[in-house]
Amino acid sequence: NSHMYVCERLCSTEDCIPGTGTYLRHGYIFASLTGYVLRKNEGEELPVISVVRETETQLLPDVGAIVTCKVTSINPRFAKVHILYVGSTPLKDRFRGTIRKEDVRATEKDKVETYKSFRPGDIVLAKVISLGDVQSNYLLTTAENELGVVVAHSEAGAQMVPISWCEMQCPRTHAKEFRKVARVQPEYLQA
Repeated sequence: NSHMYVCERLCSTEDCIPGTGTYLRHGYIFASLTGYVLRKNEGEELPVISVVRETETQLLPDVGAIVTCKVTSINPRFAKVHILYVGSTPLKDRFRGTIRKEDVRATEKDKVETYKSFRPGDIVLAKVISLGDVQSNYLLTTAENELGVVVAHSEAGAQMVPISWCEMQCPRTHAKEFRKVARVQPEYLQA
């Protein structure tokens, strides 16, 4: 992300499509404000170029980043999630992620069952292992002890309490449910 200043000629219309914070003149795209230049491929032939003020720059999940996400669906091979936070910074855009069966935990990977690890609605702490493809679908892992489910609700609708690394219990009905439980660091407990 390089700084570009007003009146900076960014590129020609042969190379880019003008986006927000830019204007066209004589076939060239100029920055109309000071800030960061973003190039985004939105599925068109050419990337869209836009300029955003520093405060609006989107923090992107990066490889190795710890992210907080919400499980949206599960199948036998993987869990699909929406990434909500990178570290403690909330994301403005929707980023999707996938936690594959083999990335759920570090040991006995072949015995992992996704529905005994996550359920839709769970809040999970995960780590980015590879960057998104075209659909900005990030690959995530929960294979470290600190990673996994941090907030889950039981079928009775109560927030469950972790009782081991693979089980949580409903305080209302005392029913136990399987999860890949994060060994939660104190700073995440207030969430």
